[in-house]
Amino acid sequence: MAQQDAQRMAAMVTGILQPWRDAVDDPAKAQEQVLHRLLKTYAQTGYGAQHGASQIETVADYRRAFPVGTYDGHYKPLIQRVMAGEMGLLLDEEPVGWAITRGTTEGESKFIPMTRTDLMMRISAGRAMMNYVAANDRYDLFEGVNLNLNFPSVVGTVRVGDREVDYGYSSGIYVKHVSAFTPIRSAPTQEEIDALGGGKTKRDWDARFELAYEKCKEENVTLVGGVAPTAVKFAQYLHRAHRTYPKNLWKTQIVTLGSVPGINTRYEPALTALYGPVAIREIYGATEGMFGQQRDEMRAWVPNYDLFFFEIRTKAGIKMLHEMRPGEMGSLVVSTPILPRYEIGDLIIAFRPPYFRCIGRDKWWTPLRYAWDEVVSLNLGQL
Repeated sequence: MAQQDAQRMAAMVTGILQPWRDAVDDPAKAQEQVLHRLLKTYAQTGYGAQHGASQIETVADYRRAFPVGTYDGHYKPLIQRVMAGEMGLLLDEEPVGWAITRGTTEGESKFIPMTRTDLMMRISAGRAMMNYVAANDRYDLFEGVNLNLNFPSVVGTVRVGDREVDYGYSSGIYVKHVSAFTPIRSAPTQEEIDALGGGKTKRDWDARFELAYEKCKEENVTLVGGVAPTAVKFAQYLHRAHRTYPKNLWKTQIVTLGSVPGINTRYEPALTALYGPVAIREIYGATEGMFGQQRDEMRAWVPNYDLFFFEIRTKAGIKMLHEMRPGEMGSLVVSTPILPRYEIGDLIIAFRPPYFRCIGRDKWWTPLRYAWDEVVSLNLGQL
């Protein structure tokens, strides 16, 4: 890469990372700023007006005015009203897409509207890769391609008001709408993935994996992004169908993966065996948003304090995420541009600031399973 291009890339990367870095240095200040920004958005919606968003000044005011709500227990009927045509109930702008969960939670898939503001916030998922580039001076990564193993952005249609609109998986919708704002090309394109349909059978996934192989086999794949189990299954497909592994085809620098706990521990042996000596960076996100990403070699993620408002429900009550003590656990409550004080259902454990892990769904057995996985992986609570 020419020196001038490298300098331009360095300036761009710094510009993207600096708000995150500043927020991590002073999370209390950043969270106060985020809350006031979100309240301005909520004040433009029916739900926000109902709870007096325009009159709220402090975190204590916010907690008194807005209840904590889960999807099934609180937000599902509100979203159903939005789908029936009451867009302004939760949204201050038209949705650009509707995302569904992949079925990792109990019961039927959740439907979550995605606005342009919400989508642009998901660019934060690239911070893990960009921090790696900046820290290791590996701007040559941008000369390669990102192996796109994301899910389809269109899997069906749903009636919203008086029209039928497409719905799909949030990762695919994200790639489809904001790929132009990222400095690395993705292959295959999201449109090529969508053209294969939204099926979930083995045959459907084999078709997507074959497409990824054909589009990338002659490329310089420097980055792999997506869901950790899918990355493993893709590598297994390559061996089954073509008698090779990703490490034999490409010199991948980094994998940025999400969706499951234990990416740096339980999944690490498989990922390095299949992809070679890659840097592993975890993305912590959900259908509702991208909430954090791994910053460095510490095997935990760092919150996007500059984008979302984070609270945690602990045994002692509700507190700010950044107020957690090392070793403390709690259920994450996040405020997004669409969902105020949404209890997502994930159990979080705090390490020394600013590091956290999601250890699974908020169930009684999750801490026990996490402890067992730590023993089996010989991690033993280490960062």
